[in-house]
Amino acid sequence: MQLDHTQLHQLLALLGDSDIQELKLEGEDFRLEVRRNLPGVAPLTVLQTAAPAAAAAPAAAVIPTAAPSAPPPAALGARGDLQDITAPMVGTFYRAPSPEDPPFVEIGSRISAGQAVCILEAMKLMNELETELSGEVVEILVENGTPVEFGQVLMRIKPA
Repeated sequence: MQLDHTQLHQLLALLGDSDIQELKLEGEDFRLEVRRNLPGVAPLTVLQTAAPAAAAAPAAAVIPTAAPSAPPPAALGARGDLQDITAPMVGTFYRAPSPEDPPFVEIGSRISAGQAVCILEAMKLMNELETELSGEVVEILVENGTPVEFGQVLMRIKPA
């Protein structure tokens, strides 16, 4: 089964007009999961594992889980004492809720599990990323307004 960009947009438009809350679709070279407005489901969550994992997304966000053709970009010289916050989806990285607002976190900020650390915009949907990690932000590896890839390291955290 093949699914091109136009077909994907048509599928999402049809889903937007329906009562369907969750859809899973698999092909030979892709897997697509769409979830929206599920009761009791938290917003996008950044997982600290290196393996790709599907995360819940509000309002019909698409989480592709097909294997990338090249490894995602990461900063050189990763330190073993730090944990990575990675992008759970392709999108545009924003450090603040709006251009006038202060960033969610800065280098040196203390964060706790469940705290929003950035926004990833995908298909005109703003998805706040909440971390499962607690600790101190040591590195922010992506510039504001920059496109990011699935699995790309966004920040590094020194665990508490």
